[in-house]
Amino acid sequence: MSLLDRITTNPEICHGKPVVRGLRYPVEMLLELLASGMTATDLLDDYPDLEHEDILAALEYAAVVTAQRTTIPFNAA
Repeated sequence: MSLLDRITTNPEICHGKPVVRGLRYPVEMLLELLASGMTATDLLDDYPDLEHEDILAALEYAAVVTAQRTTIPFNAA
């Protein structure tokens, strides 16, 4: 079952960036925090408005977006 209905956009919220449930939590921020090493539990502890399904929705959104767009490889440091 898709959780993408939890991801919304509104020009009045975070400049129209995709956010979780109309809250001011951009998908981009959640993904960056997960990529930095935070766990889903850490996010839920730090952001009590979030629900576990919101994190899964952000990951699903990222999967859909990366499947639809051309990726640009980053040079290894």
